[in-house]
Amino acid sequence: MAEFQQRGEDLESNFSECKRLLQEALGRLKELEDGRQEGEEDEEREAELKKVQAEVKKLKKDEKLYAKLIEEYRREEKKLPWNVDTISKEGFSKSVLNIKPVTKEEVEEEKVEKHKTFVEKYAKEIKHFGMLRRWDDSQKYLSDNPHLVCEETANCLVVICIDFEIDEKHALMEQVAHQAIVMQFILDLARTLKVDARGCFRQFFSKIRTAEKPYQDAFDHELELLKERVRSCAQLRMENAMKELEEEEKQKRLGPGGLDPVEVYQSLPKEIQRSFDEKNIQMLQEAMNKLDVEEGKYHLRRCIDSGLWVPDSGEGYDDEEDEDCDNEEDEEED
Repeated sequence: MAEFQQRGEDLESNFSECKRLLQEALGRLKELEDGRQEGEEDEEREAELKKVQAEVKKLKKDEKLYAKLIEEYRREEKKLPWNVDTISKEGFSKSVLNIKPVTKEEVEEEKVEKHKTFVEKYAKEIKHFGMLRRWDDSQKYLSDNPHLVCEETANCLVVICIDFEIDEKHALMEQVAHQAIVMQFILDLARTLKVDARGCFRQFFSKIRTAEKPYQDAFDHELELLKERVRSCAQLRMENAMKELEEEEKQKRLGPGGLDPVEVYQSLPKEIQRSFDEKNIQMLQEAMNKLDVEEGKYHLRRCIDSGLWVPDSGEGYDDEEDEDCDNEEDEEED
């Protein structure tokens, strides 16, 4: 009975793995066909296209075979004689307790805290694993440190990748990204087999050492996708950091009225800009007098609020207002 059940589990596992590989192959096939439609034709791409088409054909055939085998297995299962293994079922699968349900926010907070505590405790070991290059070394290190086989390690390795990319240490980023995919494949295998990841990482290393081309291609494909995501994330973080720095610099520059002198300067007429460049007060006054009264007041007030123009005890501003008034009186006499 145990052997029969194990055969069923193996069939389900192989069927799931076949479907996953088929989806990956179909994705690669679509990319290649889209590239051909856009005019990107070359011998290497055509050869790759034919290879992937053949792979898809084989995987579809395997998928049908596994589906048929599972169907046969289930028919055999129904014909089994009744015994304690086949007819006994669990009476109750859960207990109901009168307690307050845990909210989604609380679960997320627990996850964040768990991740933070784990990384702080094992940061050195995680980074060491990220630098390993050989399959044997990685397997031995995980055998000595099985607690590292978890989601927290995979997430931490990705963060390390982003930090290396920001520091322009591209080779180190690619090395750690490789180990992040190793950990992710181990976790995926554990989910497929429905076992603890710490109990199946040796199975992954045995498989990858003798992997057929589709499995190795799937690994390489996921690695390239991760490296692209890391580069995009690093670029976004650098852009955000630059924006924050620019905003800090802008806040430091703000004048007494809360305006940015750089923005105010760029909005001024060319003659007034030149007077500030040459620090020529007479030129500034002449340029102001050429403007409409309201426009002149508008620019002068912005210059004062931004700190571009600092009148001596208010005299500079009063002088300008007097000149504006004189201009208004001359216009009325005319």
